Amino acid sequence: MPTKVVAVMNSKGGVGKSTVAITLAVAFSLADRAVCVIDLDPQVTATKWKDRRKDENPAVVAAPTARLRPTLDAARSAGVDYVIIDTAGRNDSSGLDAARVADLILIPTTTSILAIEALEAVRDTVAMAGNKPALVLLNQINPTSTRQADEARETIRQLFGLTCAPVHLCRRAIYDEALTPGTTAQEADADGKAADEIRRLYEFVSGFLDAGAEQHGENVGHSKTA
Repeated sequence: MPTKVVAVMNSKGGVGKSTVAITLAVAFSLADRAVCVIDLDPQVTATKWKDRRKDENPAVVAAPTARLRPTLDAARSAGVDYVIIDTAGRNDSSGLDAARVADLILIPTTTSILAIEALEAVRDTVAMAGNKPALVLLNQINPTSTRQADEARETIRQLFGLTCAPVHLCRRAIYDEALTPGTTAQEADADGKAADEIRRLYEFVSGFLDAGAEQHGENVGHSKTA
């Protein structure tokens, strides 16, 4: 199976980008897939997390953006099934470069108006990368709100022509707490609500990548008329 690449990107900080990248990578690892995180973020959040982690999987490689393609080639040569690229939470070349090599661009965002407005820049980056399949992942949703995610999905579609993933992650303390010892929420509480969210995200992303975007019947890039 060819190596599949997921770029986790957003030029807005504080939306949980690195947490999503790490958590998704562990989900692939727990499913017995060979997975590597390429950490392009100058803050090296994923790399520092790996330093605290006892388990060898997933692999995490810190690399400058200029070394992205050679690092990706090395992962492919090593037989890695999935590569998760964690980009910088700011406007720099890492997002664009990662988007260009991705099979899927995953865009974590909160539902604050500041975060939603920042999606315009991300949409433009997706366009410059050739309109690769891109999905917004709603993150830190209020777990008691039944309408917040649906309303945000519609707002994002209307404003920017971006499609949101059908799954979302809620605001739960365990996501942050689990990172301290180098674990993730699904490892800290395998039967918890966060673990169930992550399982559904993993199943969706892996199914999307394995089937191919064209089989999902959705316009997953940004709208041509947006």
